[in-house]
Amino acid sequence: MSKINQIAWDDTVLPFQLDRSNIRGRTARLDGVLDHILSRHNYPAAVSALVADLALLAALIGPTIKLRWKLSLQVRGNGAVRTIAADYYAPASEDEPAHIRAWASFDSDRLDDRPPFEQIGEGYFAILIHQGEDMQPYQGITPLAGGSLPACAQTYFAQSEQLPTRFSLAHGRSQLSGEPEHWRAGGVMLQTLPGQPMDSADGGSGEGGLIEAADILQGAESEDWNRANLLLDTVETLELIGPTVGPTDLLLRLFHEENPRVFDAQRVEFGCPCTSDRVRDTLSIYSAKDISHMTTDEGIVTADCQFCGAHYEFDPDSLGFEATIDADGLPIAGDDEGNMKGRAAE
Repeated sequence: MSKINQIAWDDTVLPFQLDRSNIRGRTARLDGVLDHILSRHNYPAAVSALVADLALLAALIGPTIKLRWKLSLQVRGNGAVRTIAADYYAPASEDEPAHIRAWASFDSDRLDDRPPFEQIGEGYFAILIHQGEDMQPYQGITPLAGGSLPACAQTYFAQSEQLPTRFSLAHGRSQLSGEPEHWRAGGVMLQTLPGQPMDSADGGSGEGGLIEAADILQGAESEDWNRANLLLDTVETLELIGPTVGPTDLLLRLFHEENPRVFDAQRVEFGCPCTSDRVRDTLSIYSAKDISHMTTDEGIVTADCQFCGAHYEFDPDSLGFEATIDADGLPIAGDDEGNMKGRAAE
């Protein structure tokens, strides 16, 4: 178990358990990670809010899964905000940090004064669990509903995993004395510990066909869940993101009667695994004719990473499944300097 004075709270995820009830949880703080994500893009306020929520959800959900590689959260809609994506990369070892990246695609001309979630329109919320680059990912999808991205995630867990789950998130720009203004986010995730799957003959399907906590929990479990949620309802934004309330202090404020127990915190950092070779592999599915349409007037093919902004340039003759390769499987066309250009931006 972690000692309070051993934990640096910014950019960490702290797991906990409420011993009085069958409930586990996590509280997360994103400081430098979120500021790095949002400062690399000139997002309007509504888009920044959605990206912050999805990055925080990735930080909270990722450690709950026995993950060997990557958790991806994806939101697609037909509104002004077309795509939001966040990836959580599991730490390679116990003493290493996890990595998070996120980005959004939007049509600035269609943005208006409505709440951020309404800017997405109709679409879906997807969770993809990748256990290895050579393995097919598990995918779960739920429609966009509930008025927020946390509500969509809650619906996913209730429907797909039959685990009542609750999120409380907050984000904003913070400025301490003598420091530049920067982004901060904080959140709490509550989830019942896995039990026996619900028999569909024993419970309802929830209003509108969506499974809710009341359809899964009964008796003492339901009472414990409702009590924990009522306590979480009292949390304030400054308690979630303010620099003066540490996560252990927050847990004691909210759940002291539930006997909270904390475990080792997980550090998180911004991280993007894009490389020149990965981009080249992505382009290997195209023919020489397709590559010719991607070639600029300067005679190069360019590619930019939406997550980190890295810029790559390639000789078109070295791309596509028809490219000439040497005995080691490397493209012959183009010199080393030209093919490697863009690596400095990683």
